Amino acid sequence: MKRIIYYLSIILTLGVVSCEDDFLETSSPSKLSSETVYQTASMAEAAVMGLYGKMTDTYIYGQKLSVNWQGVTDIESNREFNNTTYNSTSRDEGAGNYYDDQYNRTTRWQSLFEMAELASTAVDGFRNSPILESAASQMKPMLGEALTLRAMVYFELVRYWGDVPFKTESSKSDLSNVYMSKTDRDTIYKYLVADLQEAVDYVPWLGDNTEYGTSERISKGYVKGLLAKVALFAGGWSLRDGNLFESTTIEHHPTIPESGGYFVGRVQNWREYYAIAAQQCAEVIGSDDNPHQLDPDYENIWKTVCAQQQNASNENLFEVAFGMGNNGDIGSLMGYSVASNTKYGARGFGGSYVTSTAYYFYSFDREDTRRDVTLTWRNYSKDNIEELSNNPLGVTFAKWRIYWTSDAYLALHKTANSRIATGINWILMRYSDIYLMFAEAEYALNGSDNVNATAKMSARQALEKVRERAFGAGSSKIQQYDADFFEAIVNERAWEFGCESIRKQDLVRWGLLYDKIEDMKKAICLMLDHTQQVQIFDKTYQPSDFPETVYYRYADDEYIDPSSINYYEELGASPGADYESVDWFPKRAAKPEEGTSTYYIDWPVKTLLAGTGMYAHYDYSSFLGTLSHGDEIATSLSQYSMGNNICNYRHFYAIYYEDIYESKGKLTNSYGY
Repeated sequence: MKRIIYYLSIILTLGVVSCEDDFLETSSPSKLSSETVYQTASMAEAAVMGLYGKMTDTYIYGQKLSVNWQGVTDIESNREFNNTTYNSTSRDEGAGNYYDDQYNRTTRWQSLFEMAELASTAVDGFRNSPILESAASQMKPMLGEALTLRAMVYFELVRYWGDVPFKTESSKSDLSNVYMSKTDRDTIYKYLVADLQEAVDYVPWLGDNTEYGTSERISKGYVKGLLAKVALFAGGWSLRDGNLFESTTIEHHPTIPESGGYFVGRVQNWREYYAIAAQQCAEVIGSDDNPHQLDPDYENIWKTVCAQQQNASNENLFEVAFGMGNNGDIGSLMGYSVASNTKYGARGFGGSYVTSTAYYFYSFDREDTRRDVTLTWRNYSKDNIEELSNNPLGVTFAKWRIYWTSDAYLALHKTANSRIATGINWILMRYSDIYLMFAEAEYALNGSDNVNATAKMSARQALEKVRERAFGAGSSKIQQYDADFFEAIVNERAWEFGCESIRKQDLVRWGLLYDKIEDMKKAICLMLDHTQQVQIFDKTYQPSDFPETVYYRYADDEYIDPSSINYYEELGASPGADYESVDWFPKRAAKPEEGTSTYYIDWPVKTLLAGTGMYAHYDYSSFLGTLSHGDEIATSLSQYSMGNNICNYRHFYAIYYEDIYESKGKLTNSYGY
């Protein structure tokens, strides 16, 4: 795959004048001025490439936004619900469970603001360039890229910190626009929408020319998709500080409790934003120039990205480009788990930074082809053979697999003694997101079966287009989903985008983050209790649907045949001498008549602690009364603290204390931090 060249030396020329206490910590000036850079298209392009390079920073998409900050949701977990660091305010695990504070270095916004500053400098450089019009065919698409990258980074800042300092110009040498207080997020969203509406007119479709020939560079489909996504969030729910900004034009959430002036709200004109989202997605879907389509093979999306290849269907609208051995932790910190062995080397691959649970696994229909692409109970052992895990709280995400990587990476990994950069690109948007955003927005405005004239399809048809790939053309399952169409969209986005750093923010904007996490936690406890029926998404399971023993056999001398595994029924006896077996979670979680196993206590405790930094208080006493061993679980749970004691639905991070100090009194934390 052609790699974007990172002109990092050029990006440093675009930094603003810094001072000792600049809380944005922007770069110092160099000999090249912005005016010099934007006098030629080639130098201007180098500056834009520098912005792309900045995205690979560890605190942007190199690690934090792609891996560490996914957080606990109903389909993702931090470190298998680790109960020793679940509420740490100095680690990513604590932040992932919605515990954070101003001294947590792992949740700093510094790199994102540096990128925002550099993007603003680039936008100003293009707007003031003497060749903007005379070389418009080269310069305006790059202006569109700069506008999009600035909108993208501010979008991330707003989603993770709420109201943040915001400006639409580069910093001035007199520092008059450097030290800033927070800007209301609704104002920020208006600017981002306007910037993206402008950028859409500048950038070409992917493949329209050689410069925009791969998904590693921003093109029209992504800009329209990002505009749709920003609009959905602008019209969505989020936690607000009513002590800081007036709430007279904000609709308060009808069920999420308010406290201390903090409440969950959304703008009253949210339908206007949804109309923007529906229209942008419809224009992509309905355009004759649109080069994007669904890859007919869901697995192939991940095979090609792991192998650092361009997707032939252009499923991926935009990927953050990484360099093998240079940057990017995609796959090395999450994905199919590989132990130290003689085949792949002493350094493992994949792991537990982000994992899932049996709950998410059983939420899939057994015929959904996305299930075994997204999740796997299998792992590659130290003995150069696959094994089957039976940990219900640590089901591995499988979209990133070492045996799909390139020969060059395998050779590099084989000799590595420490973690090495995989170079696997991070996909920021796929074409299926266009269909599902359209389905959501169109449904909210016009219902499920109105045919949109631009897209030439209805919300229901868009949803079913995504499901058709999952189940195969002609499958009866395509039209079998929740009768509540909105709930069907909520579920479909879970099955389509697991571990792609999408779910948490989706649930936030729907006002469902707390509810869906609690549904997951209680369902897992019922699954482990194994005495009652349990609801998992749109499916109802009886205890007998979960086997106590799972059997499997090998397809060859190395890899397990996934079709041989009895996930859904008790076999009673081994189906053949060539089958191996493992105890499944109902058996492992049973209270032993002999022995010292305490999974029946430990697993429910870990589960109930997950995500408990979000609400002020938690009380599971009533629920525990319904479980077979609820008293013992309650005794163990009582040694742990739960809740932040202040604020409900606290999904934002705290502002780091040094950034507050260096803001010269302009910034303070909200939400009880």
